[in-house]
Amino acid sequence: MAELIAPTVRLHDAWLDAHREWGPGLHEDGFGLRPNDDVDSPAGFAAWVARLVEAPAPDKPPAAERVRCTYRWIVEDDRVLGGIALRHELTGFLLRVAGQIGYGIRPSARRRGLATWALGRMLDEARTLGLDRVLITCQPDNVASARTIERHGGVLDDVRDTELGPVRRYWVTL
Repeated sequence: MAELIAPTVRLHDAWLDAHREWGPGLHEDGFGLRPNDDVDSPAGFAAWVARLVEAPAPDKPPAAERVRCTYRWIVEDDRVLGGIALRHELTGFLLRVAGQIGYGIRPSARRRGLATWALGRMLDEARTLGLDRVLITCQPDNVASARTIERHGGVLDDVRDTELGPVRRYWVTL
């Protein structure tokens, strides 16, 4: 059975396996991976995981242009199936483009309901943080993601052109 866990260096090889499955240069929503992150070396991976684990800490101010964020990996039998991230607040960019929750499921684990399940758990976390509603976005042609959001009460606000291309913007009332 799948579980949501905090990022851990223990799953370095399993995470790399999922990363390779996405393919080179493809964006992996929900992992907080930046273009210059070194995830191949043990030291680089450990530094990246440490950044993710510290991201929600109230005693550590986020880096410029960032917000506090809770990252979780979707794991089953020590296999990384996906990732999901909950941003604790909205910036202008997040409001326009990226929203507060991002998630991704590796190609071989799709169509099992994992995104729907994980999104439900992160919405519970958002309630715990005291959020009244969250913004979730997806690509206009990502029917599976749109359905996942709608299953959790997402109401389409608009489809808009942004600096990163068109996005569907949904609000989920908590």
